Amino acid sequence: MTEFDTLELFSDASLVIDPYKYYAEKRSQCPVQFDPRQGIMAVTGYDEAVSVYRDTAAFSACNAVIGPMLGLPFEPTGDDITDQIQAHRAEMPFSDFMSTLDPPDHTNVRGLLSKLMTPRRLKENEAFMGAQADGQLDEFLQAGMCEFNGRFAQPFSMLVIADLLGVPAADHDAFRKNQAARHSGMAESQAVGHNPLQFLEERFTDYVESRRRDPRGDVLTSLAQAKYPDGSTPDVIDVVRLATFLFAAGQETTGKLLTFAMQTLGERPDLQQQLRDERSLIPSFLEESLRMEAPIKSHFRLTSKTTTIGDVSTKAGTTVMLLPGAFNRDPDHFENPDTFDMKRPNVREHLAFGRGIHTCPGAPLARVEGRVSLERILSRMDDIRISEAHHGPANERRYSYDPTFLMRGLTELHIEFTPAR
Repeated sequence: MTEFDTLELFSDASLVIDPYKYYAEKRSQCPVQFDPRQGIMAVTGYDEAVSVYRDTAAFSACNAVIGPMLGLPFEPTGDDITDQIQAHRAEMPFSDFMSTLDPPDHTNVRGLLSKLMTPRRLKENEAFMGAQADGQLDEFLQAGMCEFNGRFAQPFSMLVIADLLGVPAADHDAFRKNQAARHSGMAESQAVGHNPLQFLEERFTDYVESRRRDPRGDVLTSLAQAKYPDGSTPDVIDVVRLATFLFAAGQETTGKLLTFAMQTLGERPDLQQQLRDERSLIPSFLEESLRMEAPIKSHFRLTSKTTTIGDVSTKAGTTVMLLPGAFNRDPDHFENPDTFDMKRPNVREHLAFGRGIHTCPGAPLARVEGRVSLERILSRMDDIRISEAHHGPANERRYSYDPTFLMRGLTELHIEFTPAR
């Protein structure tokens, strides 16, 4: 077993652009590797990752977002640190967000989510998507070019989740500006404060408290009046943090999915034509896009009980680094893993949305956003291509990526196209 150099992974500019050969090399040595300098166990193998996702007794999600960056607020002792995690949980960043909760708290919050994302509400939201997509396309369609990430992907995904949660239209611009500033700050510093979502918390606190005082029959009132599965009323902050998490995570990851999907269409005229001829292939195209370019670059677990991952012993207190971009290209699970194949039989088995109790709750929404967007784009744009003026010729492309340890995404994507008649 060789050292998995996490510092290199997080800081090497070439790996920000293309980490996949590096992942493959490390996985070929061993799909579970310990980095003694960071005290991290890095997982690059598919089966090994699934085992971690599913074992909530031995792996806590308390450090899912921050990983090793700020260390632990306690010194792990013994082969079972479950009680220590619970005692110090409030001292860890994002400690009350769904992504970092363990059962039974996670079970309660997930149950609350089911009351918010009802089939009826999702159906109403899907109707909003089509009109929103057309409205945004109208803004630049006749120009025959655009910077897709900023003009469509990010605004669209933000406005869709805002509509789902009932954010007043008058507040949309303030949300967009705050999210852009937060993303820029994280990209430059790779630092995460105790609660970088403070702005969203404050806004949703106002919404929830006002709707509890004065119900208005709107979506935010449904949010404010949602109850836990046992019928009890959650504290305001619990509802607020759920809404905040959905808003921030849903916007970020879906925007990256849409941009990567459009990059593939621009680079692959053959796939573009296939989708025009067979619109039923769009869902599979999106799944393969997620497998090839997972929007989450890394997330983490804390080993709460001494155990094994695969054949590798993992001591309680060890941070486990999960790398979706690595295990989504594991050749033991995906044949020809570096080839884009939207007709591969196991295309939906990728782990871009995680697995187990922490499977991304917004996955169904992201899939619909992707489908609706591509349906409207393919109907209204012909001959989509990558702008050589911005990204270079086909054999010498220049793309830039978010330099964060958490997310993988293009910072911009300039495309050209012919408006459909």
